[in-house]
Amino acid sequence: MSIAAVVVGDVMTDILARLAGPVRRGTDQQAEIVTLPGGGGANQATWLAACGVPVGLAGRVAAADRDAIAAALAAAGVTPHLAADAQAPTGALICLVEPDGERSFLSSRGANARLAPDDLPESLLEGAGLLHVSGYALLEPGSRAAATRLMAVARKRGLVVSVDPGSAGFLADLGPSVFLDAVRDADVIFPNRDEAERLTGEHAIEAQLDALLRHVPMVVLKQGSAGAIAATRQGDRITRPAVAARVVDTTGAGDAFFAGFMASWLGTRDLGAALEAGNRVAAMAVARLGAQPQNGR
Repeated sequence: MSIAAVVVGDVMTDILARLAGPVRRGTDQQAEIVTLPGGGGANQATWLAACGVPVGLAGRVAAADRDAIAAALAAAGVTPHLAADAQAPTGALICLVEPDGERSFLSSRGANARLAPDDLPESLLEGAGLLHVSGYALLEPGSRAAATRLMAVARKRGLVVSVDPGSAGFLADLGPSVFLDAVRDADVIFPNRDEAERLTGEHAIEAQLDALLRHVPMVVLKQGSAGAIAATRQGDRITRPAVAARVVDTTGAGDAFFAGFMASWLGTRDLGAALEAGNRVAAMAVARLGAQPQNGR
């Protein structure tokens, strides 16, 4: 039986440009340009739903967009809990996808940055076994306070609490110590290699894992084409290789990995099987354009 989840995080509109070649500064480059739903929180929630986990998403969007975004989330199998912002626009992101599938982001967080305690009532946790927080929700002092308060409540109630750091660039802006203090009530975090290096100052994987385990009981380190590693304070170090895939767009691959991992681990507590599931779902994600499963391009 699936354990219900609540995700707290960003809801964005992604303007995705798939480049025909390298950016040519000061002149033109051909690109396929599409507008798709995105945002770390929304991506993670929709992939959880695709993996069969009953899930709700708490976030903040422009008042004018709330009904349409809520309907799209519901169609993807996610229960929306969206606050309406009368002043700020829905967040937007420009994603540049290079020919090898690597992506770079330009972000305007909009209403996401104004997530408030009233947007995250404790009632969100009723019936849930997992609270997952996208790291973008920890960037601003106000949204960070709201998210960490809910994390503390979830921990007291016995929920599994997980966090995905979200962005090495934004971690540099925030500062590792602020982020690590914010995740003190987390059971597991899901950094990629760049994020782990930013958080620990360490280059070697084992040193990164050891440093992060001083802050959280479990670390799942995403390594892209090199697979993933799960490490625990009990001494587990389990590695699984990536699943071969035709790479179209790596946007949302980490979000998909998280969903596949958690959908498996919540039911089995088998780290090896969970890593394999995460890698399978990530392989599905990179083979399509866009960050969410329903995009299907």
